[in-house]
Amino acid sequence: MNFHPASPAGALRSLRDNRELVWELVKRDFIGRYRGSFAGVAWSLFNPLLMLAIYTFVFTIAFNARWGPGTAVTQPFAVILFAGMLVFNLFAETLIRAPTLITSQPNYVKKIVFPIDVLAWVVLCSAVLHFLVGFGVLLLIAAFIGKGLSLSVVLTPVVLMPLLLFSLGLTWILASLGVYLRDVPQVVAVLVTVLMFVSPIFYPLEVIPEKYRLFLTLNPLAVPIEQFRSVALWGKPIDWQAWGLWLAVDAIVFCAGYWWFQRTRKGFADVL
Repeated sequence: MNFHPASPAGALRSLRDNRELVWELVKRDFIGRYRGSFAGVAWSLFNPLLMLAIYTFVFTIAFNARWGPGTAVTQPFAVILFAGMLVFNLFAETLIRAPTLITSQPNYVKKIVFPIDVLAWVVLCSAVLHFLVGFGVLLLIAAFIGKGLSLSVVLTPVVLMPLLLFSLGLTWILASLGVYLRDVPQVVAVLVTVLMFVSPIFYPLEVIPEKYRLFLTLNPLAVPIEQFRSVALWGKPIDWQAWGLWLAVDAIVFCAGYWWFQRTRKGFADVL
């Protein structure tokens, strides 16, 4: 088959040309993850409910945790924590699966007519579906045990757009590296664990000493998590300056990732 050009336009054209294939693979991936289990796809709902119940018991009941001045009176700590975990899990799911994206499916690589670059879209869309399920849980729980979500929550797709671009670009890079370097999955697993604790999931950035705060802000998850909470939980406007800066950076990663994948994919079949 003719590869799409290693450019942003080529990446979007590939998605457009293969959108039906991508959707079918996303459905198969999402449903297949729960195939054979008693509850089936209902687990996609049970998992976030269970995690929220655990967060509520541990942080709200056991530790009586408070997020900070002002925000603590509008939303329970568990809801604030759960909102941060939603964004983290969206990114972490794509990151963890990326290094084995190609090596786990060698048959696709050996099919000349199969557009393997769309597998990154499949992983991302599957992660987005899980995010949407968790987001629905957040809406319900915030209404019952919190003060509900702000109307500005409709800006969530805008807030998360830079992160989605970054996730795609990084998925293409790691998927390619995972073919040639088999230690990549182990390295990524460690990095994801570290990332969870250096992201503002369990704490607001304001509590970090100023000399370390800039370092944590460079974390690609810091701005999306903080802005998602601000928009969804507290009804604050998007920080367009920070959003625009990260959009530019993440767009570069998106372009570089697709370029790298298209340049290196020709050797996949030889290695696999």
